[in-house]
Amino acid sequence: MEVNKIHNLEKFVNSELASRVQKSKVDNDELLIEINETDLIDVLQFLKSNDSCKFKQLIDIAGVDYPEDEKRFNLIYLLLSHENNIRIKILIRFSLNQTIQSITKIFPSANWMEREVFDMYGIKFKNHPDLRRILTDYGFKGHPLRKDFPLTGFNEVRYSEKEKKVVYEPVKLEQNYRNFDFESPWEGTNYIKDLKATKKNEKKN
Repeated sequence: MEVNKIHNLEKFVNSELASRVQKSKVDNDELLIEINETDLIDVLQFLKSNDSCKFKQLIDIAGVDYPEDEKRFNLIYLLLSHENNIRIKILIRFSLNQTIQSITKIFPSANWMEREVFDMYGIKFKNHPDLRRILTDYGFKGHPLRKDFPLTGFNEVRYSEKEKKVVYEPVKLEQNYRNFDFESPWEGTNYIKDLKATKKNEKKN
């Protein structure tokens, strides 16, 4: 990609969007602009419809969680302009209880992307047509990619052929093969050594 093209885009976006762009930088031939979450709709509409931009494809919506920050969550919108062969990323920061405006009316493909963000992080989107979980079960509690979500739990989920539905049960860990002899790691655990000894005796006899 031409170096001048991406830097010209940065100058143009900063000029046209003026105070709405809080920060901008070019990294790996991609332009990143940071904006306020309240300006999201206007900025995306401009980037999609303006003849000098033509960012008509939404590639992805990525979430990030920083639980120690006042504005805990980040959302990054990745856009592509096929006509200009150039990419741009839009970053917004917001706190735990804020609701973000859905962009499904601008980019219909955002429907499932926003559902995934909602499922994984618990971020809610205003005016989304169908904001339901998409990766976890409907009865799932919590949001797996939040950094306050436990790495291990007390319940496990499985499909019950008998009940013909997904059921939750207490976690059961089988202990039969979980005793390790760390003093003899290459020989294996006691039951393996006993088995080998038994086979040797059988061969001798």
